[in-house]
Amino acid sequence: MKYQFIQVSVLSLLTFSVAYAEDKTEKLGTVQLEAMSIVNTTPLGGGISRDKISANVQVMTADDLAKSQNLSVAEYMNKYMGSVTINDAQNNPMQPDIQYRGFTVSPLMGLSQGLSVYMNGIRFNEPFGDTVHWDLIPKGAIESMSLQSGSNPAYGLNSLGGAIAMQTKTGFTAPEHTLTVSGGSWGRHNEEITSGWNNDKFAYFLDLQHFQEDGWRDHSPSQVFNGLGTLSWCTDSGQLNLTLAGADSSLVGNGAIPVELEAIDRKAIFTKPDKTSNEFFLAALDGNLWLNDKTELTSNIYYRQNKVSTLNGDGSELEECDDGIGLCEEGEDEKVTDINGDIISVTDDVEGGTLNTSESDQWSFGFALQSAFNQSVLGHENHFIIGTSYDLGDVAFQADTELGSLTDERGVNGAGVFTEESRVRLSSKTHSIGLFFSEYLNITDKLVVNFSGRYNHVEIDMQDVDGNNPKLTGKHKFDRFNPATGFTYAWMPELNVYGGYSESSRVPTPMELSCADENDPCKLPNAFIADPPLEQVVSKTWEAGLRGNFSQVFSGNVRWNAGYFNTVSHDDILFQSTGNGNSAGFFENVGKTKRQGVELGLASTFFNRWRMSANYSFIDATYLTPFTVQSANHPNADANGDMQVLAGNHIPGIPRHIVKFSTDFDVIDEWTIGMNLLFNGEQFLRGDEANLDTQLSAYAVVNLTTEYRFNEHFTIFGRLDNLFGKQYNNFGLYGEADEVFDGMDDTRFVGVSAPRAGWVGVKLKL
Repeated sequence: MKYQFIQVSVLSLLTFSVAYAEDKTEKLGTVQLEAMSIVNTTPLGGGISRDKISANVQVMTADDLAKSQNLSVAEYMNKYMGSVTINDAQNNPMQPDIQYRGFTVSPLMGLSQGLSVYMNGIRFNEPFGDTVHWDLIPKGAIESMSLQSGSNPAYGLNSLGGAIAMQTKTGFTAPEHTLTVSGGSWGRHNEEITSGWNNDKFAYFLDLQHFQEDGWRDHSPSQVFNGLGTLSWCTDSGQLNLTLAGADSSLVGNGAIPVELEAIDRKAIFTKPDKTSNEFFLAALDGNLWLNDKTELTSNIYYRQNKVSTLNGDGSELEECDDGIGLCEEGEDEKVTDINGDIISVTDDVEGGTLNTSESDQWSFGFALQSAFNQSVLGHENHFIIGTSYDLGDVAFQADTELGSLTDERGVNGAGVFTEESRVRLSSKTHSIGLFFSEYLNITDKLVVNFSGRYNHVEIDMQDVDGNNPKLTGKHKFDRFNPATGFTYAWMPELNVYGGYSESSRVPTPMELSCADENDPCKLPNAFIADPPLEQVVSKTWEAGLRGNFSQVFSGNVRWNAGYFNTVSHDDILFQSTGNGNSAGFFENVGKTKRQGVELGLASTFFNRWRMSANYSFIDATYLTPFTVQSANHPNADANGDMQVLAGNHIPGIPRHIVKFSTDFDVIDEWTIGMNLLFNGEQFLRGDEANLDTQLSAYAVVNLTTEYRFNEHFTIFGRLDNLFGKQYNNFGLYGEADEVFDGMDDTRFVGVSAPRAGWVGVKLKL
């Protein structure tokens, strides 16, 4: 792993991603005025009042993230934002799966990525599998973030259930110098330094972070170096920004373990190593220009590179063939050959384990341009945006499986023998072109209607590099126009009504297209076999709700919201596990799925000292189209490893009930204490799409925070997670424990919760 990278960066616009004004109050005599909350209508900007958005939008500021003491935006979302959950599929704090309204964004290949992520208007989903790595950007560089609900077409591909838009700091928004150091449980320590300055015309901002921990599980160390810098130039009519960022990380996530092993030792691992490494670099130039008081041009151009390497130690499903010559898959007669085409001889050093390695060398280039027009139409306030974007993703992917033997600690000693079947050398290029518009028109002072749409054209060209897998070679094209419309009506400050309809889509990724043949299952994330065509996924969302503000309540204010959403995804893509090896399976369109639910939210401040928020979400995620699922390790599967999924069966991994409550109180002006509670309901294990097995139990977790400010320059803080030491599981799937542990017959694997843990830190500020 490399320990050096250059990170100097330049600003990104407040009009990019999310522009958000904190809900602060300004006293004027006996009247309190609440500042307007502004959110963007496209990744490039176009900010308008949040009350005019016909969807539920949640926001986070830099102060929110800092006070929560969370490691990342993902962790903050899990604790404080409605309809968001995290699972511990990898059991690493820097590798969470985020789920919002039942749609997923994850660093793991193999999951259907249903959320788009942007940073400063730049698409952050990786070009190969649409994955998102949360360790690439230091948390102290985030100025704000918005979570926009629904299938908003303006946010492009993957915005099936919503979009996450992050805005980083600049020397104009954060003109200060800070050093933050913390440490505590599991050998975890985090150091972060930021520096910002401006003279009203030029500005710089720099953030460098180092994170390291031993992990609470056995053999689970992780380390992250990342940084981001901004340089900015501002005039009366516009702004120009250069941004450089980089990261170098080594993350060990040892994942789920058999339930029988969990009962013996929750810290134990199944096999090792399971390591993901990122080497990331980003260079971007963005700017805006006001042609006049009503017309603004915004643009960006970027180059992005990320080399993702994985090393996974697994148990082997190879055994001596019936005739005593060579190795065969369990239950198969075909002999396994090495990369030279020779039958692999049976020896002790090639039985019992495998080392699966992959390397995705991904780079992408893109640019976007939009014009915003704020001229009135027939005397009515109007906000119209039109724009275009282009993204090119180029990936060189390679994967190998090396045979080896298991050690006493369930590690794998490689024997230097590589299997021919698992060897992949794939090159892919993805061209994405988007044309979009967004229109908000005030019909009256209270009624606002909106229309938006986006046309997507995507071309994917895949080439088998070494000739071993000619089926990989192919070209795919996808075209679609996605519309949206909605309205808001402001009856009064205390009551705002909204409703809307939206569509969005995602195309099959090169990874999915390369692994779509049920007769040739692949082993994620390593071996890709064939590419039968897959259809693009299209989501259609109806959303309606009420929201409002009550001011002057106990010298404070109260914000509330209540809403309903209904999203139907057409031609949804599912990874079907065949059970013929660890993570072996294929991708398939399985028809329609539905995610509908109710969201309730409340946030308040009282006496300028006491803050409180609560969210409740009911999410009903079901399959609408019957299909046959392959889940060979499921205890209720038939002799072929199949189960019949019926219309109405629940989608695994999504709890139906989510409750979040948080509060913090200024005991004195200098001392704040806080608490948050998270409750997740029952959920089915991944691989139990037919809902035939017992669900994972519901659980509740309580966390505490505190902060003491000696003065504006010196602060100490502390955090205690899982106050009551609750043991729970928020992830599950099926596997073959008896490959490694003789006598373990239960096929249920679970992600185990972290025990009680605490950290303390110091923040110095100039």
